[in-house]
Amino acid sequence: MKLSRRRFLHLAACIATLPAASRIARAQAYPSRPVRLIVGLPPGNAPDIVARLVGQWLSERLGQSFVIDNRPGASTNIATEDVVRAPPDGYTLLLITAGNAINASLYQNLNFNFIQDIAPVASIGRTPFVMVVNPSFPAKTVPEFIAYAKANPGKINMASPGIGAANHVFGELFKMMSGVDLVHVPYRGSLMPDLLAGQVQVYFGAIPGVLAAIQTGKLRALAVTTATPVDALPGIPAMGEFVPGYEASGWLGIGAPKSLSAEVIEKLNKEINAFGADPDMKARLVALGVEPDVDQPDEFRKFIADETEKWAKVVKFAGIKVD
Repeated sequence: MKLSRRRFLHLAACIATLPAASRIARAQAYPSRPVRLIVGLPPGNAPDIVARLVGQWLSERLGQSFVIDNRPGASTNIATEDVVRAPPDGYTLLLITAGNAINASLYQNLNFNFIQDIAPVASIGRTPFVMVVNPSFPAKTVPEFIAYAKANPGKINMASPGIGAANHVFGELFKMMSGVDLVHVPYRGSLMPDLLAGQVQVYFGAIPGVLAAIQTGKLRALAVTTATPVDALPGIPAMGEFVPGYEASGWLGIGAPKSLSAEVIEKLNKEINAFGADPDMKARLVALGVEPDVDQPDEFRKFIADETEKWAKVVKFAGIKVD
């Protein structure tokens, strides 16, 4: 049987659209079974709680369970590698944080490349930090702190919960940009008793963890580490007012294995952005110290690339090494 030219061209056009139609159909059907959202931190901390809020929201919006799978260890690298090795079908997702961008240069022998192997899906929010000192410390402002530190090099102890933690690296950025010499003191347990007792003098901490101590006068806040002041600490200036260009924030988002289809990424991004825009969810995020932030996947990808490059410079400057 011979086909007319018009009939042939029509059939060819239909065949050509089949792959695209198939991708769209798969995206529309997603998710058709439970989804794992892997968190590289123990249950109960703020990022884990945020992941559970997002998971509950997606479960209700998309009609399938989004199960939180906590896999702590190796500064979230174990969880990241699990997701890198998972099929790119949208059924394994990762809670990504500022720590992932720091780890990319901090660890020399990772079995993955964070930038290349994880596809950014959606931003959730930023976590402001604050520079605090013991009230007995003579400086009451950042300029006074810098002047005192330059007059007393190597005599001020800067606490952190561990080598390469965001608190440590944020402090190293301050050292690099202000030209001061602080002694890093990493802790395995709680650093708060020594900070409150004045055994260590300065700390760059997430606001929720130090807010009560600031409000009761047990710690003195000098500046928030974000580019602009934050509502949680009215009257406290931004570090950039004194150290031009300084900005350091924790952040949270969702990632997936590379090669996840653009259609599934777009679907998840839309729902997570709706989560961040919902008044009730925004209020719950703010209560956890997270400022909601909405990004498209390409914007989030650029942000992550910029963060990774920034922290690589700080890690190199400070000579930070982990075992």
